[in-house]
Amino acid sequence: MRTSAMSTAMSANKRTLILVFAALGLGASSVSSYVHYKLLTDVTYTSFCDVNTTVNCAQAYLSRYGSLFGVPVALAGVLFFALVLLIAGVAGRPTSPARETAPAYTFALATVGLAMVLYLGWASYFVLKTFCILCAITYVSVIAIFIISGGATTFPMTTLPRRAQRDLRTLATSPLALVLSLVFVVMAVSAFAMFPRETGSGQSGSAAAAPLPAVSDEDRANLAKWWDVQPKSEIPIAADGAKVVIVKFNDYQCPACKATYDAYKGLIAKYVAAGQVKYVTKHFPLEAECNPYAAMNHYASCEASATVIMSKAKGTTAKFEDWVFSRIGPPMLTPEQVKDAARTVAGITDFDAQYPRALEEIKTDAGLGNLLQVNSTPTFFINGRKPGILQPQYFDALIQLELQRSK
Repeated sequence: MRTSAMSTAMSANKRTLILVFAALGLGASSVSSYVHYKLLTDVTYTSFCDVNTTVNCAQAYLSRYGSLFGVPVALAGVLFFALVLLIAGVAGRPTSPARETAPAYTFALATVGLAMVLYLGWASYFVLKTFCILCAITYVSVIAIFIISGGATTFPMTTLPRRAQRDLRTLATSPLALVLSLVFVVMAVSAFAMFPRETGSGQSGSAAAAPLPAVSDEDRANLAKWWDVQPKSEIPIAADGAKVVIVKFNDYQCPACKATYDAYKGLIAKYVAAGQVKYVTKHFPLEAECNPYAAMNHYASCEASATVIMSKAKGTTAKFEDWVFSRIGPPMLTPEQVKDAARTVAGITDFDAQYPRALEEIKTDAGLGNLLQVNSTPTFFINGRKPGILQPQYFDALIQLELQRSK
């Protein structure tokens, strides 16, 4: 009796630990899903866990590893931990007929989860070279659940299929279990259906087609006060008669660069056409091959920047920029896809021959960015001051402010 009581207490302790780590993982995955959602829907959003280019959640979520088979990894994590909570919390109850098999089901799920977190951890730390705090919490939670559930399983896993058939028959006779299962399925389907996806439909500039929201006089006054205290850098780019010079340090594999391209393209174009603004794109690919100051690897960003440089002689720069930005992931483009587009979209037939020269120009731009303390993309300068990423109406208001002051 004493041994049995100790065994029961040990099982209860392990179940409690599984519930704790599942709740921890669910919390981290839920926040990750929210951050991923905001990154896809709000051009101005900056995640609280984006400390710098090395400690950065956004780079992980928006990379080609942020989604698998079209499913956001963060959202899959929510469903994984919710299912573990459901199994441990309901099937693992002392009064449940499935209490003996509940740890084995959890262990089977955690085995798949462990394989995933090992893959994602490798991608994050060794490929992207970035540390995602929220991701790390989910990794630790999965590993802990794997270890604890494995230790709590008291029978050979080879017998699990037979035991599962028995538990399914029991499940079919339990109204509570059927209702919980239905709720879980409905919530899972709804979550995947509601989560925004990158369509790649090439709608560049569509946001600028609609009139910009009005900016009140009070907001303009506050914006001007804030603008006046921003540090100003001397940028060695001739104005050529323009009253305002806008410089963008850009990465063609950067989702935020695409978002600002879409949001600002129309409003900048009208000022450029009027001769009031000079707009310059400088290359700052977050890839070590062409940017020694990059702390991660956006594979194919060097090839994309090089294609833009080569396309100037062909007059196909705008066409290629529309193409490359419309196809930013997840998943992200590969170098082979960019090279193929250089030929078919930009009309460049000697990419490999021109590539070394283009790399030198990219490195020069990256060096300028480093001198100007650029450490993320996109980074804008308006007459030497950094506005950050703003809603289009406020970006437009700053341009108007500089034009007024130039008079």
